[in-house]
Amino acid sequence: MNISYVYVLQWESDDGLYIGFSTDLRRRLKEYQAEKSFATSYRGPWRLIYYKAYLEKADALGREKFLKSGCGRRFLKAQLRHHLLNYPVRPAAKRFYAAGFTRSCRFGRYSNLHACDE
Repeated sequence: MNISYVYVLQWESDDGLYIGFSTDLRRRLKEYQAEKSFATSYRGPWRLIYYKAYLEKADALGREKFLKSGCGRRFLKAQLRHHLLNYPVRPAAKRFYAAGFTRSCRFGRYSNLHACDE
């Protein structure tokens, strides 16, 4: 049984967030530290602020897809609100978030907060 992970990194340069998926989280974080990842190497130092493990790869990929959606980003903002109070998103990275949940997020296709059921 392989465990899959969804994770969120926060950059120290602009406090922007990166959402990713991996089947080997430790290896992936080492790649980020060695700046071997094209998607993240130009942004500088980061910290891991959230991760979740899944037994099924499809569930992890569905969660990653959801967290990258508008409703998912708002969900993540609510989930990490205490951390984000201490490390607020700077203006350069604020477009990552929108304020509050919308009606479509609560009652629409994302009402279960998981994208696998779409």
